Amino acid sequence: MKYLALLRHAKSSWKNADLDDFDRPLNQRGERDAPMMGRRLQARGVRPSLIVSSPAKRARKTARLVAQAINYPVEFLQRETELYLADPGTILAVIAEQEDSFNSIVVCGHNPGMTDLANRLTDSAIDNVPTCGVVGMEADIQSWAETGDAEWRLVFFDYPKRIPD
Repeated sequence: MKYLALLRHAKSSWKNADLDDFDRPLNQRGERDAPMMGRRLQARGVRPSLIVSSPAKRARKTARLVAQAINYPVEFLQRETELYLADPGTILAVIAEQEDSFNSIVVCGHNPGMTDLANRLTDSAIDNVPTCGVVGMEADIQSWAETGDAEWRLVFFDYPKRIPD
């Protein structure tokens, strides 16, 4: 059994128009939402053996804040260049390359790729994974290389403005 969570980066700042998209930081709401979503993941029992992130500043910071909230060692965070603004096929390729000893992976990236991949894997009808939203799913597979062909079951879809159960 493998568990996958797709995490969209938290809300970023557009305050400095001179910054390259890659270098945009989180805004105040993003700084607040990421730890909150980490706590929600922890409450759901999500214990990733790997967190992999886009190298963009806003994604890296989101991953770091979530990692801290769930007591994941931030020094183990992985950055994958290919995840920056990646399409679903590229995200799948990154996931497929991960070691099979990791049973639970959180991937932190960008839209529209995260929403499109969540829908593709789970046959969901999620219109949009909002900033700092997370889609959790599981499949009865042994290898991450099987990700694209597996039957994934949607476990949860959560986002900052959703009222918790």
